[in-house]
Amino acid sequence: MAQSNNKEGHGVVDGHLDLPVKKVINFSPPLYRQRYSFVNDLVNQHKPKKVADLGCGNASLIQMIKSHSCLELIVGVDINKDKIGSQRCRLSPFSGEYLSPRDLNLSIILYHGSAVERDSRLLGFDLVTCIELIEHLDSEDLARFPEVVFGYLSPAMVVISTPNSDFNPLFPAVTMRDSDHKFEWNRKQFQTWASGVADFYNYSVEFTGVGEPPEGAGNVGYCTQIGVFRKTGAPATEPCVAEQSGQHVYKIVYSVSYPSLQQKEIRKLAVANEVSRQVQSLRQRYVSSLRILRRGDGDGHRASDPGLVPFSGPVFTELEKRKIEKSPEPFRFGNKLYVPLERLLAYPKVNRLCDSVDTMRALIADSVRLSRDGSAVKVDLREASP
Repeated sequence: MAQSNNKEGHGVVDGHLDLPVKKVINFSPPLYRQRYSFVNDLVNQHKPKKVADLGCGNASLIQMIKSHSCLELIVGVDINKDKIGSQRCRLSPFSGEYLSPRDLNLSIILYHGSAVERDSRLLGFDLVTCIELIEHLDSEDLARFPEVVFGYLSPAMVVISTPNSDFNPLFPAVTMRDSDHKFEWNRKQFQTWASGVADFYNYSVEFTGVGEPPEGAGNVGYCTQIGVFRKTGAPATEPCVAEQSGQHVYKIVYSVSYPSLQQKEIRKLAVANEVSRQVQSLRQRYVSSLRILRRGDGDGHRASDPGLVPFSGPVFTELEKRKIEKSPEPFRFGNKLYVPLERLLAYPKVNRLCDSVDTMRALIADSVRLSRDGSAVKVDLREASP
């Protein structure tokens, strides 16, 4: 929502205002975040696997959308090599992403290059975003832009945002919003251009925007106008096979792969961590049961079998509880507690990572202690004994 605040006070001469009121439009959330949130919502709705952000700048949009589980490849392209090269820390995986890896592989690649250059590595994408990009293109590049994005790359969906000049009179002393802008279109100009591009390259287009005007501002439209293009058929011109297979003009500035369960070593680590966590939880419950056995209950009676204290910690559904309770119980032999792999497989988080006891055994054999026959995890009780 936009709000108007007086930027300058009123000068009064003979009881009359002698200065015009200048107003600053404040957007909440900030306008750039509204633009990125719009794309984020589209990703959430349409579940693309491959997204390219042309004119990615400081990669803030990539940072916002990368957590979506559907994504397998995100590419950013920008003409400013220094700007995109400084984003390594923001896009690198955190330690928590190794402990809780994604289900699918995800690669992020930042390229130095122009949005009006053809590079075959951007073919076959589900979504291409151009957020506040086209107004930075001169007339020659603007003419090439549809040929490259819609004709050559031909993604399933394209999102283009650009300033709406109909909104500009609401800003104090604004002709162009940025000194690098080559033009700023009003709604009619943008919609005429976008509709022509959509018709020629077999796309449909819907118009919307972000940044609502303040109350009483009249029919000026959104501050940022947005066109959402969806491919309706084959592109008007097909790139040749040679172009599709090897036209690489962009230079890689940064590339990273995120940990996922599709990577064997990452999956082994995730299973070992979850198994160890469940084993330690069962061990603590068993030790607590031993304490009750030694102490007796409140009436002075002593338990004949320690068993396990009731569930605590994670909340399980009734179905999950029944599945766990039907699985083989942990058992004690000397100072060792043995937790059957079938018991561990009954826990939802372990079950999500492993489809069978044999798979679990193969994944954890190098990282946990197993019984002689490999049917249970073995853990020492003495360290936790009272």
